[in-house]
Amino acid sequence: MTFPVKGILTLITLSGALSGAAAATSYPLTITDDLGRKVTLKAEPKRIVSVLPSTSETVCALGLCDRLVGVDDYSDYPQQVTKLPKVGGLYNPNIEAMVALKPDVVLVSQYGKLAEPLTQAGVTVIAVNPETYDEVFSKTLLLGKILNREAQAKALVGKIKGDIARVEILTKNAVRQPTAYFEIDPTPYSIGPNSFMGVLLTKAGARNIIPASMGDFPKVDPEFIVKANPQLILGVDAKTAGARPGWSGISALKAGKVRDIPAELNSMLGRPGPRLGQALMGLAKLIHPELFK
Repeated sequence: MTFPVKGILTLITLSGALSGAAAATSYPLTITDDLGRKVTLKAEPKRIVSVLPSTSETVCALGLCDRLVGVDDYSDYPQQVTKLPKVGGLYNPNIEAMVALKPDVVLVSQYGKLAEPLTQAGVTVIAVNPETYDEVFSKTLLLGKILNREAQAKALVGKIKGDIARVEILTKNAVRQPTAYFEIDPTPYSIGPNSFMGVLLTKAGARNIIPASMGDFPKVDPEFIVKANPQLILGVDAKTAGARPGWSGISALKAGKVRDIPAELNSMLGRPGPRLGQALMGLAKLIHPELFK
């Protein structure tokens, strides 16, 4: 997906004007969430619990960080959320702590099975769970509607797309687009080309060795990686990769093209949220450092 420069500038220019131009969300508001449930919000949420790091970031990017009263154990950006009460994680949620915070809404993942017990406790729950590249934008707009920040959500989407387009302009000029293996877990798991991370890998100027038929986040046979012989390996350090059976002969190792992912960049890359453009920039610098000198 590409965005003409003129279009990008128009989006950025319009974004500042949108905040005062769009109509407010009307409540009660009924939406269908990512669990397929119809959920009605009686009024604009003033006390919000977020149980997904990317959602916490989006809520803050919409200017509502001060309405967050609790977040999951892994939400750590922006720095302001680190001071909030923690309510557990996907596999160890603290439902009592969530209820005790008296939230107007709890924003959850479609995973974790929180909707039923929280609803039974009288808490409004909405599952908003971006998984694909396009859903980063559609779910941002949905959150804007839910939280009465539709104009800010449109502006945020425009900014993210602008950030991404600026990187793409650079990577499209790369002379070589290396074949790449991106490891997200040493067991090993990787990313398919249709996952949001896979889309970023392509936009950063690399060719993913994982075919779409293997799924979005497949567990990969190490022998497959050896046979694919990628020119670049990301997500693992050279020493670890070189110690794996048969891997020393892979082109990426022979050429010294093995790159571990710095912790902050790794965090951004794993979150389908407002820092997608920054994540793409960091990834592109790892793949094509020559473009950023």
